[in-house]
Amino acid sequence: MRHITTTVAARSDPRGVTSVFFGGGTPSLLAGDQLVRILAALPLAPGAEVTVEANPDTVSPELFATYVDGGVTRVSLGVQSMVPHVLAALGRTHDPANVERAVDWARAAGLEDVNLDLIYGAVGESVADWSATVDRAVALEPTHISAYGLTVEAGTPLAADPVRHPDDDDQADKYLLATERFAAAGLAWYEISNWARPGHPCRHNQLYWEQGDYLAFGAAAHGHLDGVRWWNLRTPERYIEAVRRGEEPEAGREVLDAATRDQERLQLLLRTDAGVDVGALPVGGDPSLEGLVERRGDRWVLTVPGRLLANEVALRLS
Repeated sequence: MRHITTTVAARSDPRGVTSVFFGGGTPSLLAGDQLVRILAALPLAPGAEVTVEANPDTVSPELFATYVDGGVTRVSLGVQSMVPHVLAALGRTHDPANVERAVDWARAAGLEDVNLDLIYGAVGESVADWSATVDRAVALEPTHISAYGLTVEAGTPLAADPVRHPDDDDQADKYLLATERFAAAGLAWYEISNWARPGHPCRHNQLYWEQGDYLAFGAAAHGHLDGVRWWNLRTPERYIEAVRRGEEPEAGREVLDAATRDQERLQLLLRTDAGVDVGALPVGGDPSLEGLVERRGDRWVLTVPGRLLANEVALRLS
């Protein structure tokens, strides 16, 4: 731990860190005092947002109290589903009741911002199952919900089992259902897969979508600085050994040229409620865009149907 905290302190921006995100895997498996020691090594700016992802099965009132005392401001619970057989299909082991208990504990500890992360499209998940998950999640009155369609990543057990692959039409139906229910509950969309109550979007995630700079600490973490993107060694053992030897734990990097950065910036902004400048899309000259974007001042913003076809719209960015 000493090596890790020393590295974090040495590489952090002395001007002050505006947001921190402990994510990937299950950070809540780390003892609370250990996570807080890492956080204490950072020169946090006033009002910094600090988020910790957590599995509902690996939290406790004491852990949340330690987080709050140490400066954590937001917890993101990996809910995925509130239906047991869907959780089993996703390879998750927690009980939906543990989610409700974890939310109560987080609030009792003083955490105002509670995110719920959901996934739809697992094999065997009916629209009724997804509807139940959405309704139970909304009933917990979180300040933020992320809802992602299940994706197939190359090299994973899911990729090797076509029977378990999600169906596009099914996922579209579930996205539309979620959009309607979240809006009715006062959760506004600010990125294709993210909704929040006014004043409660995840600042750290916004940094990604705005093509901001962020540092990477930990195994498999990704960073970006002035158009240079890099990623760390994937396994914890190799990462820790590199840090102990005083070596860079970087596994690879890419340098983005100006044209690539500009195109990527537009693609990222298109996903958000900020949208893109009117000159970035040939609306009016391309009938295929009709109904997929709407004009808000000098910006084109995706409509709900447009969010379902965001990749198609992005191909027409200029």
